[in-house]
Amino acid sequence: MNYKIITDSASDLPPEIIKKYQLHVIPTPVVINEKTYLDGETIKTDEFYSLLDKPENDIKTFHINPHMFEEAFIPYAKADIEVIYICFSTGIAATFNAANIAKDVVLGKYPDFKITIIDSKCASIGFGLFVYKLLQMQSNGASPELVKEAASFYSSHIKHIFTVETLEYLIKGGRIGKVTGGVAETLSIKPVITMDEAGSLKVYKLIRGRKASINALVAYVKENGADVEKQTIALCHGEDIAGLKRVEDLVQDILQPKKRIVSIVGCAIGAHTGRGVVGICFLDASEQQFEDYLDD
Repeated sequence: MNYKIITDSASDLPPEIIKKYQLHVIPTPVVINEKTYLDGETIKTDEFYSLLDKPENDIKTFHINPHMFEEAFIPYAKADIEVIYICFSTGIAATFNAANIAKDVVLGKYPDFKITIIDSKCASIGFGLFVYKLLQMQSNGASPELVKEAASFYSSHIKHIFTVETLEYLIKGGRIGKVTGGVAETLSIKPVITMDEAGSLKVYKLIRGRKASINALVAYVKENGADVEKQTIALCHGEDIAGLKRVEDLVQDILQPKKRIVSIVGCAIGAHTGRGVVGICFLDASEQQFEDYLDD
């Protein structure tokens, strides 16, 4: 069972989890004023959001290119180590296609290399929660086949719900129309956003006021979560301590999950949401069939 789970920085996993499992994280490129940085390596979230806060800065994100994937995969091919690569949702980025291009190139050189590329259909800490579950399973002796079976389950049952402080970045990215967004900003309307079955962002509802929008996140989890008190709930924020504190308090008071993971939203998503993004990720189905492999 000599295999390696790897992922990319759009998973926004906390450093302590990355360190514990010695996780290989491929960084997402971000271009700021024509200078390229690597998410989590050459730029950290505090610096990124400070730059994002200034409207004069030109910030763009790009998916990991095939050459970067080749460089990541080849050492494992040479060492005859099977790879399971969990990637950013295809509903948001073209990462999956780039990884498959690289896979074909590497297999041309190392035809016996075993590699599986899995579309998480998740983003940010929902993506991270997905990877974390598989790392737990691997650590507890799960075979590659069982991990792949679990991946199919988690891609269907990890759910996302989040809100933002400002619509500015969603308007820029075309997620919300300029006219609708401008009116909503004036009225302090906040979108509550989910991800659909294809892993694409979808506006669930519009709510007036920041506190009400955060309340709606917890209400959504309570309504749609499966045995939430037995779950590991994942929380994320865009360098917004006040927003995080409010959602943490509500989660503890109302949901009382078994465990919480807290993460800062990195460049891949943060560039499109802004500093005030706050979200919760959870399961809408029981993971009982994998529970023997999910202890830390």
